[in-house]
Amino acid sequence: MTQTSAQSFAPSTYAPEEPGGDLWSLNLGPQHPATHTTLRHVLELDGERVVKCTVHIGYLHSGFEKQAEHLNYNQYVVITDRMNYVSPIANNITWHHACEKLFDIEITPRCKVVRTIMAELARIQDHLLCVGAAALDLGGFTAFLYGFNEREWIYDITEELSGARFHTSWTRVGGAVSDISDRCIQMIRAFLKRVPPAIDDVEKLLNKNRIFIERTRGIGYISREDAINWGMTGPLARASGVRRDLRKDEPYLCYADNWDGNGSSPVDFKVPISDLGDVYARYLVRLEEIRQSLAILDQLIENIPSGPMNVLPNDKMTLPSKQEVYFSIEGLIHHFEQVMTNRGHQPPIGEAYGATENANGELGFHLVSDGGNCAYRARCRPPCFISYQCFPKLVEGHQISDVIAVLGSMNIIAAELDR
Repeated sequence: MTQTSAQSFAPSTYAPEEPGGDLWSLNLGPQHPATHTTLRHVLELDGERVVKCTVHIGYLHSGFEKQAEHLNYNQYVVITDRMNYVSPIANNITWHHACEKLFDIEITPRCKVVRTIMAELARIQDHLLCVGAAALDLGGFTAFLYGFNEREWIYDITEELSGARFHTSWTRVGGAVSDISDRCIQMIRAFLKRVPPAIDDVEKLLNKNRIFIERTRGIGYISREDAINWGMTGPLARASGVRRDLRKDEPYLCYADNWDGNGSSPVDFKVPISDLGDVYARYLVRLEEIRQSLAILDQLIENIPSGPMNVLPNDKMTLPSKQEVYFSIEGLIHHFEQVMTNRGHQPPIGEAYGATENANGELGFHLVSDGGNCAYRARCRPPCFISYQCFPKLVEGHQISDVIAVLGSMNIIAAELDR
């Protein structure tokens, strides 16, 4: 793991001179461009200083977890798209990673590689928006354009792979709806050449920019101990010195040993760590994670194994090919059972928890099965919901303008809060 060493800043110890005195309240959000989404913060202010922050969620009313009880294990993938709409394909992968643990299914080597590639592209996609939007909130419009321009290439890649730019709904139990094409591989190769210069440009714009540094250094500090106690994961935790990444600590897909069945070693990458614990550290960690994701993609894009994308259809877990459906009675019956009846996707009675390291941290699903084709219960462990609980602590003692900087560094997605 790589370590970014720099001076640590003490948390704010500001308190009003007259507690309970001349304070006033300010609503920030829920409909405010700097909140990025439907978040409401009620700030109690002593002049420009935040004495207390009360957060309110519940503006989306999605009911995502309850819908899992009425949609089968393949249908529910469309819901995961809408949980984190910044990098939806990563949510698809996590959901079916949990389903396959419940079903006790081992996906094919080719599927593992392609899923890992798309998971890392989703991480880059998410970080580019977070870094760009966080800079935009502080007046760095140019950096935002650099990040957003590269994101468009990832949208083109996901469209080529899944047929959709935004709501991909790509994975299936035991595989995926479509295989990676040669054109898609060429697009990823071109993307790998484009991104490093763009990241260099962002660093030149921000890393030594006096305004950006003064707006981010020492702002929204959280210590390593507090980050652990609050249950924070992902870049927020690693920016405070927490050495945890599920790709290393609980490896899956190509992050694990022997992922292709031939004794292969896991992909080689480093996990960025900082001891700053502030907004600036979270920015640096995300930038370095983009570079590490590019290194993973470089290792995999030229080593995609041949073979099927999905597990064999004779186990009734995946849909047959269109060729079988159109030209064989067995394939037609199999397709009918999977789509039109309740005879497909029947896992054993039990429960399972599957989690992956997504852009904002640990995303996990806990599934309980009663043997039916839908989950009896499904519970989501969303990284944004866990991290957001400490937001009031991070902004206390800071000015109103610092609230925007802290929120931008946390990359909160409201659909994960109101699931």
